[in-house]
Amino acid sequence: MNWEIYIRGFKSFLQLEKSLSKNSIEAYLHDVEKLVQYNDYFKLELKAESIKLSDLHDFLKWINELGMNANSQARIISGIKAFYKYLIIENIIHENPTELLEAPKIGRKLPDTLSNIEIDHLISCIDLSKPEGERNKAIIETLFSCGLRVSELVNLRISNLFFDLDYIKIIGKGDKERIVPIGRVVKKQINLYFEFVRCHQTIKKGAEDIVFLNRRGNKLTRVMIYTLINNLAKVAGLKKKISPHTFRHSFATCLIEGGADLRAVQEMLGHESITTTEIYTHLDREFLRDTIIQFHPRENKRRN
Repeated sequence: MNWEIYIRGFKSFLQLEKSLSKNSIEAYLHDVEKLVQYNDYFKLELKAESIKLSDLHDFLKWINELGMNANSQARIISGIKAFYKYLIIENIIHENPTELLEAPKIGRKLPDTLSNIEIDHLISCIDLSKPEGERNKAIIETLFSCGLRVSELVNLRISNLFFDLDYIKIIGKGDKERIVPIGRVVKKQINLYFEFVRCHQTIKKGAEDIVFLNRRGNKLTRVMIYTLINNLAKVAGLKKKISPHTFRHSFATCLIEGGADLRAVQEMLGHESITTTEIYTHLDREFLRDTIIQFHPRENKRRN
């Protein structure tokens, strides 16, 4: 019974104290529930407040035997560590059994990206003769030009578009606000969508301020965006496996390779930590070499 009570408290903590999104909260709870599932499966009758490091090592052995990859295991360990930190904060326990718990070593996988030419090709494959064509083009342009998460795209509001000031306001993870510059091309495409498509739709109550709508005048879902992009990739004959997040990766990579400041990119992406943004510094050696030659004072001195 104590697991249920503590998990409910953990959920409230994530909602009220951490202000996490619904999806993030569900992920954390799923991680802890995996530990509960292990406890029930083997009828161990372990209590949340009396679990030891050795019990957690046995749990890790079990999820490894289930065939979970290193990334999934690391994700579960992260959730369980957060749960026990919560129990410490609430003075339910005084020693943290996860303190010495180590996640499996995982390789840092670099995200797939699309070049500007590939994105132009994708956009050229959109059928603009269909009503949703202008909308779909505006969606792709917005994802690539602003680096939005898919959840941020589907929740983008008209009241947060400040086209006269060349920026949009984004409500990101944990309801944190950030400002993202918006360029001429994407502004033009959104205005075309508003003028020729959206203004002719019957809009459902509650969706009046939402930028991108489905045929029924309601907010698009994340699944709809994934489907749109997958279908477009097939039409374009693109061999890469892409998702809405691919455009976010491409946005960041283009900026970094163009010489943008890492802190500025961090701000535009809404990353809490600069280390998250650093994954986009996977630049080719030639680019790095040219950067050193161009900007390092010793190299500049040799050329002068």
